[in-house]
Amino acid sequence: MGMDLEFSGEMWFWKGPSPWHFVTVPEEDCLDLEATSALVSYGWGMIPVAARIGATGWATSLWPKDGRYVVPVKAWVRKAEGLEVGDTVTVRLTVEV
Repeated sequence: MGMDLEFSGEMWFWKGPSPWHFVTVPEEDCLDLEATSALVSYGWGMIPVAARIGATGWATSLWPKDGRYVVPVKAWVRKAEGLEVGDTVTVRLTVEV
């Protein structure tokens, strides 16, 4: 059994120790994820998911940040889909429960 989510959000850049690009999951979807996180999380509240933007799919984990979840978007995914910071992207997530 899985949970599927689809949402659009703006891609943003986090200049941490290692720079990452993220899309933030909308609040209402975070509530649904919160409910499943106890079943699937493997530490630090991270949730393993299958993500897809356009024609590109990859395995990743949602990271908890500021009470919501964020989807890390890998460099090769951004390149494959021609994405830049500030673009609004539609993300599809599947959480295997």
